[in-house]
Amino acid sequence: METKTIKKHTSKSVPHMRVTGAEAVMHCLLAEGVNTLYGYPGGAIMPVYDELYKFQDRLHHVLTRHEQGAIHAAQGFARVSGKVGVCMATSGPGATNLVTGLADAQIDSTPLVCITGQVPRHLLGSDAFQETDIVGISMPVTKWNYQITKASEIPEIMAKAFYIARSGRPGPVLIDITKNAQFEEFDFEYSTCTGVRSYKPVPGIDSRQIVAAAEAINNAKRPFIVWGQGILLGKAEAELKAVVEKAGIPAAWTILGASALPSDHPLNVGMVGMHGNYAPNMLTNECDVLIALGMRFDDRVTGDLNTYAKQAKVLHFEIDPAEVDKNVKADVPVLGNVKDSLSMLLPLLEEKKHEAWHDRFKAHYATEFEAVIDHDLNPQKEGMTMGEVIKGINKAAHNKAVMVTDVGQHQMITCRYAKFEESHSNITSGGLGTMGFGLPAAIGAKMGAPEREVVAVIGDGGYQMTIQELGTIHQTGVPVKIVVLNNGFLGMVRQWQQLFFDKRYASTTMVNPDFVTIAKGYHIPAEKVSKREDLEGAIERMIKSETAYFLEVEVEKEDNVFPMIPSGASVSEVRLK
Repeated sequence: METKTIKKHTSKSVPHMRVTGAEAVMHCLLAEGVNTLYGYPGGAIMPVYDELYKFQDRLHHVLTRHEQGAIHAAQGFARVSGKVGVCMATSGPGATNLVTGLADAQIDSTPLVCITGQVPRHLLGSDAFQETDIVGISMPVTKWNYQITKASEIPEIMAKAFYIARSGRPGPVLIDITKNAQFEEFDFEYSTCTGVRSYKPVPGIDSRQIVAAAEAINNAKRPFIVWGQGILLGKAEAELKAVVEKAGIPAAWTILGASALPSDHPLNVGMVGMHGNYAPNMLTNECDVLIALGMRFDDRVTGDLNTYAKQAKVLHFEIDPAEVDKNVKADVPVLGNVKDSLSMLLPLLEEKKHEAWHDRFKAHYATEFEAVIDHDLNPQKEGMTMGEVIKGINKAAHNKAVMVTDVGQHQMITCRYAKFEESHSNITSGGLGTMGFGLPAAIGAKMGAPEREVVAVIGDGGYQMTIQELGTIHQTGVPVKIVVLNNGFLGMVRQWQQLFFDKRYASTTMVNPDFVTIAKGYHIPAEKVSKREDLEGAIERMIKSETAYFLEVEVEKEDNVFPMIPSGASVSEVRLK
C-alpha cells in the first residue's frame, strides 16, 4: 500500500484568513479530521483540485477510475473506520455517476460527504456544458444536500454537512459548489457544527418504555433478539453482548449487523432473512417476545408481513422514528441511541437461561446442517462450492479478515459462512443490492483499516461492472485481496430462473474474459484454481502476500444458495432445497 506521511490537523476552529472558495474547502476538510478522500477531476471541480495539489502533504487523494468507484471506496472507508467518507466529482456526468452510491449509502446509513463542482452561478439553468441539476436529482437519495453559489457560504455549509452526515442515523450528504464560488475570495473562519435548528438526530429515551421492555423480556418464555447495523453504528457491541448473556436470549442478525457479536458466541444463532439460517427464520414465528435492535424490518428479513411474528410482542429499539411502525407494529417502541437504551435496560433484566428454547434452535440447526451446510462446506462431489472457498479463507485468515462482498450468490454464501471475531468485519451492499460495489469498497476498507486483512469476494458478473478499479489498486499499491467466484452465470438471477421460471436462463449466461491475464496487466499477482486439491495452497499464498493478489476460483455452475424464503412467502416457508 502506498505510504504517505499525512500531517494531522487537530484544530476544531480555523482562524480568520483571506482565501478562495477552493482553498476554503481544503481547510474545512482538515478541520473535520479528513485525511483520505476519493474522486475524479473535471472542469467544474478543477479549482478545488488545484488547491488539493497544494495540500497533498495533509490530504491523501485517491484517483479512482470512475466516479462510482470513488463513492463506493468512500463507503468502504466509512463502514470499516466509523468515520465520514469523502469523495469528489465534477459536474454533469461526474456528479450523476455518484447517484448509485448515494442511493446505496442512504439506504444502508453510511456517512458520506460528497462534493461536486457545478457550472458558474450565472449559467445555472441555461443547459450549459456538463450542467445537471444534481441537487434535484440527488434529493431523494441523500440525507441532505445543498448548492453553494457564494464562497462565503462554504464554511457553514461544510460544517453542517459533516454534522448531518455523521449524527443520529448516518447518511450521505451532497454539496454542489458553483465554479465562481470556488474562485471567489472571502474572509474565512471555521467552526464545527454542533446542532441544526429543527433537526434532532437522537430522540430522547423514554424511561417508561425501557421499563416496559424489561418487563416483557423478564416475563418471556421464548424471547428472541434480531439485531441490525444500528448496533455497529451506535457502537453498542458490548451492550448487546451483555444483554444477550444476562437474559440468555438467542440472538440473530441481519446482513448489515453481522460481526457485532462474534460468530462463535454460543447465543449467536445466525442470520435472518431470505437466505438466512433455518432456525432463526422458523422460530421468528414461534417466539413470544421479538426484540428488534437497530434494524428496520426490511422485506428481505420479514417476508410476508401478514404472517411475520404475529404471535409475538414486538420491542423495537430504534434511533430513527420514521422506522418505528413503518413495516411492523411495535408494542413497545424504544426510541434513542441503542447503546444508551441497552445500558438503561441491562440492570432491569433478570438472569435467565431459556434452555428448552435454545434446544429448539439447536434442533433446527441440525436439520439445516444435514440438508445444506454440510453440502456447502464439505462437498462430496467434484465441483467446488462457494462455501468451501469461504471456509478456506476463514482458516487462512484466522477468522480475522474484513470480508467485502459484491451482490449475488457469493454475497449470501459469504454472509452465511464467514467467521468474524472483530466488529465492522462484514462490508456489503444491503438495502440497494449494488453490483459493482465490492471491488472499490474493498479499496476503501483497506485504507480505512490498513492494519487488517481485507478480502473482496466477488462474482464474475459484478466484478466486471467496476473491474477498472484494478487501476486504482495498481496506482496506490493498496494490498487488497480479490477472490472472484466464477460460475459463468449471473448466479442469483439464474437461481431464480431455475426455481421459478422453468430454467429459462434468459440473459444470465456469462462469456467471461481471462481474468488472470487482466489482473496481471495491472501488475497484480494472479492465479486461477479449477481443482479442489489446489484451493488451500492458493488461498494461503493470497493471504500471505504483502501486495494485492487476485484469485479466480471456478465453482459449480448451477450450485444454489439455500435455505431460501421465496419472495413474498412467510419466514416459516423456508426451502432447504
